[in-house]
Amino acid sequence: MQTRKKSIALVYAALLLLLVCALAGCSNRQETGEAADGSSAEAKSDTLVIGAYSVVKDAMAELLPKFQEEWKAKTGKTVHFQESYEASGTQARAIVGGFEADVALLAMEGDVDKLVKADLVQPEWKQSPYNGMITRSIVVLGTREGNPLGIQDFEDLTKPGVKVLYPNPKTSGGAQWDINAIYGAGLKQSEEQEGKKDPAAAKAFLEKVHRNVESLDKSGRSSMAAFEYGVGDVIVTYENELLARIAKGVKYDIVVPKDTILIENPAVVVDKYADKNGKRELAEAFVAYLRTPEAQRIFAKHGFRAVDPDVFAETASEFPVPEGLFDIDYLGGWDEVRNTLYSKRGVWYQVLAGL
Repeated sequence: MQTRKKSIALVYAALLLLLVCALAGCSNRQETGEAADGSSAEAKSDTLVIGAYSVVKDAMAELLPKFQEEWKAKTGKTVHFQESYEASGTQARAIVGGFEADVALLAMEGDVDKLVKADLVQPEWKQSPYNGMITRSIVVLGTREGNPLGIQDFEDLTKPGVKVLYPNPKTSGGAQWDINAIYGAGLKQSEEQEGKKDPAAAKAFLEKVHRNVESLDKSGRSSMAAFEYGVGDVIVTYENELLARIAKGVKYDIVVPKDTILIENPAVVVDKYADKNGKRELAEAFVAYLRTPEAQRIFAKHGFRAVDPDVFAETASEFPVPEGLFDIDYLGGWDEVRNTLYSKRGVWYQVLAGL
């Protein structure tokens, strides 16, 4: 009797083992994505890794599903996204440090140059349409609703008691644009008053503004969050950041300085990683999509100035051109700016150190 019971138990155990194995096989089939027709679902999908600066996050939430639809229609494949959003300088350093982004959207050309120096991006990246840029903006001032302090220009940021916000240019590409704008406005003032650019006067102007800075956050998005929390009276920021917040019902006033800088934001395929991961075609298609009229209109909806001239013409009434608008070339180009402003003994270092 004991032997019979043991035999029955062994039979049940064997059946249970077969059942478990069968279930495991089904589970494995689902996990590996085997489709009903025997093909692999994995072969019908792609994953694109994107490293982007924080300010572009809201626009990307709308752009990615649109590209997903386009890629599906073109290739039959579903594209998935792995996204990272950080301050531009932080993002560039992460990619250099081994974060294998297939595509990088950064706040400024200088951060792409870091990828070029690390042999991750080809030096010819600016040969793409619009010199490799996908969006533009300008540096503006944001105030509380009704502009209670009567802020009209950068000069007003030097007044006693005015609390100013902008991010830290060590970590934020947006902050470098802000500093460039203030320093450049100082150069413009000196030209008007002295008939030539005076770097010493521009530095003194930047110092006066910086004395009123309340905090230095790590990114443009962090600075905006602090402003929304109630920190400061005025924020120096991208025009698109304020337009995006106003569109969501936040009550701010935008002040466009007479003299301010044109911001240009690049997107690149990170060649080394895209090739290593077999994502070259997908990455190039995505960057090209960002320059299409559809994508440019979405960027404009989120407050960016289009690089596509036709789309910019359509939206020109929403984006006034300041009288003294200048670009990075007015400051000598990015190499000169990095040397003059952001080197170890540059103007920004001197301003922080009180030299």
